[in-house]
Order: sequence, then structure tokens, then C-alpha cells
Amino acid sequence: MPHMPASAALKRFRVIDLTQVRAGPTACRQLADWGADVIQVQMPEHMRGDDTLGGQDGSDYQYTHRNKRSITLNLKESEGIIALKRLISTADVVVENFRPDVKFRLGIDYESLAKDNPGLVYASISGFGQTGPYAARPGFDQIAQGMGGLMSVTGLPEQGPVRVGLPIADLCAGIFAAQGILVALLERGESGKGQWLHTSLLEAMVYMMDFQTARWLIDGEVPVQAGNSHPTSIPTGVYKARDGYLNIAVFGSKIWERFCNILGAPEWIDDPRYKDKAGRSVNRDGLNAEINRRLAAHDRAHWIEQFNAGGVACGLINNLKEVFEEPQVKHLQIVKEVVSERLGPQRHVGQPVQLERTPASIVRAAPRRGQHNEEVLAELGYGSEEITRMKAAGVF
Repeated sequence: MPHMPASAALKRFRVIDLTQVRAGPTACRQLADWGADVIQVQMPEHMRGDDTLGGQDGSDYQYTHRNKRSITLNLKESEGIIALKRLISTADVVVENFRPDVKFRLGIDYESLAKDNPGLVYASISGFGQTGPYAARPGFDQIAQGMGGLMSVTGLPEQGPVRVGLPIADLCAGIFAAQGILVALLERGESGKGQWLHTSLLEAMVYMMDFQTARWLIDGEVPVQAGNSHPTSIPTGVYKARDGYLNIAVFGSKIWERFCNILGAPEWIDDPRYKDKAGRSVNRDGLNAEINRRLAAHDRAHWIEQFNAGGVACGLINNLKEVFEEPQVKHLQIVKEVVSERLGPQRHVGQPVQLERTPASIVRAAPRRGQHNEEVLAELGYGSEEITRMKAAGVF
């Protein structure tokens, strides 16, 4: 099947995906969803290691590698390296997440490749950075969550550290890498030159701590676990109505007044314990208990309707089945369909940004390993006899 771009936005760019696990593949998926010709380079089937995404037929793998083509190359053989460099010479972008030393040993580092392809944008993703005392350490999402501070502020007070329920360091490192790639491509349009960019799970995690880092760096305050309540703005958090839990968010004095009136407690507006943000924070336990007592008079649907109509943000706490039953989620049409030649119809979450003229789309299910070997090698000028010989020699 010839390459069919998912979208017109990035169709002129070819991306070589040398990554595995999640952060790097996520970066490449971002580009593929907007139409870049992403060619995933993997080791041949007989040489592959453990598949951390649950196997090529698993939902995780299918979601992560959609819209890509796949070839296999044995990078332990010189002919495999030669073929890879030939492929990269046609590319705009390379994304890799080898250990920092591996690319130099293979001769596929940025400086080496840029000699023949000066416009190349080269993105490296690692656990801890390309240099420094931890550069050679293996890095995984949960390690970055811990070292980056997230686990120290997640969970209930005195509960001990808690990881969040998704690989946020991996995902954010991948998304930031994709953003950096797009910036480098824009700059290349002016300078005509490519460049090396790099990020890491640790950097992404520290950045994502956002206002929590500001509390330490600017205010000198070490944030701690606040459970399901917002650490600095009360009442914002999880509360319990008659039939279950819901989220309520109250930010600012005007919304506080609306909240009090809807809850039937207008006297709280001028109560010295609660009338300002500082007082509500100091007296949070008593305030939250009283809020829950009043909420218990009605079901969640009642409060969600009343609060939202009155300008106070309030919503359900859904499981994943319930998420996709939400009328607004259905309206946003974030679920996209694609058909896998091997696995049949699939549903995926599409990109959360809507471009009016060049929207992202999903037109290709994740490929099987090496599915496009002959197609891509023919594009590079390899003849059929040479491809047959390379296959017999174990080059792919």
C-alpha cells in the first residue's frame, strides 16, 4: 500500500523513528497524526527484545504506532547501518531514544549525519539528559515521577508517595519533543539548517510540576500531599453528594459567593473563618465536612445542574467507560475509527487540538513489524534482487 498521509499539514516531512517503549513513539505519533511520513525502524523479528507495550497486536501498541510505516534493519550489521544512513539522507527528522553513548558508537549521532544532511532535525529523548552524572542511568516513567517530585504531592497526607495512573513523564517528554521538532523545522525554514534537540523524562516531569515548583523556587515552600483537595484553593476538590462523589472547583471571591448561595450557606460569605482564601485553607477540614453534610441532601445530578447553571464548575468523576458516554465527549468527536488489515475495526482517541483546514486524522492502523520493508527500500533505490539478497542475509 503506498504511503497515504493522515493530514495535509506535515505531509512534506519524512520522520525516521528509531525509538521504542513510549516517549519516543509518542513524539512520532504526534507528527504522524498530522501527516508526516513516519517510518518506524525496528530490529528484525528474530532479534527483538521484550515488548513493553504488550505485543504488536495489543491495544497499547496499536494506539502508540498508528499512522506509521515499519521497516526492520539489523543495526548490528554494517549493511544495516548503511541502509539506515541511506534512509536518513532522505529524511527531515530523526527521533531516537538510545542510551546516550549508543548513537555515537553506531555513527548515527547528529554531527555524523548532518555532514550529509545539513537540514536534519535530530531529536533525542532520554531518561535523564544527554550529559551529567545520571546520563547513563536507565530511565523509566515511574522513576521520573519520583525524582521529579510528582509522587511527593500525589495522594492523601501521610499515605506515603503515590504514582499517578498514567505514564505522564513519558507522554509529556514525547509531546515536548514533538513541539521542539516543529520549532526546529520552522527555524530551518529561515536558516536552512537543522539542529540537535534533546529532552528527557526528568526534565519533562520537573516542568510539569508547574505551580508546585514555583511554590518552592519563589516562595520557599515545600509542597506536600493534599489528597483530593486543591493544595492552595479551598473548596476545590472531591466532595460527596447523596449518591456518590463529584468534583467542585471554587476559585476567587466571586465564585465563592456563588457557591455559598447555591449551597444554601450565604452566611459563609462573611464568616471570618471562610471569607478569604487564607482562612478557608486554615479551616479546610471543618469547611469540607460542612460542605459534604449539605451536599448529602441531594444526588449528584442535582448539584451538577445547580452549580454549573450558577457559574460554579462541577462535574462527575468518571471511569473510562463513563468518559465515552459523556454527551460532550461524544459531541467533540475525539474518538476516531480506523481499520487494521489484521485486527479489524479499531477506535482510537484522536488529537485534542482541532485545526480547521488541516485536522489530524487516523488513516493507518499500526503496522506489523517490517511490513513496509520492500516498499521503503524500493523508494531508496534498492533493486528487487538486492532486496532479496539483503533479506536472505538477515539485514532486515
